Amino acid sequence: MKLALVTAAAVLLTSASVQANSQEASAKGEASEKPVAAKKMKKKKKAKITDRRHPDYIRCKSEPIIGSRAKRRRVCMTNSQWAAANHEGNRESRALVDDLQVGQNGGS
Repeated sequence: MKLALVTAAAVLLTSASVQANSQEASAKGEASEKPVAAKKMKKKKKAKITDRRHPDYIRCKSEPIIGSRAKRRRVCMTNSQWAAANHEGNRESRALVDDLQVGQNGGS
């Protein structure tokens, strides 16, 4: 009976140590894969746009704040967004001038 208990305890201990070793080996394998995955992720970064004429190049301008002599705010947009903002501003000012001219011509 004692022999059976000792044998069972020995089997349990060896199987536990085998499982621990396999878990350590798999953990080491996973740990070595993580830096490789991190390196791959770093390579997928977008390249910084250096051409100032590119539509996605981000340009920042400083605008004065109305009512303050010294404060300014920085506005950053892409070239295409700046072009759209300029186009919209020109359209609105042209519409305003046209409306004023219609009023001077006697409402026609």
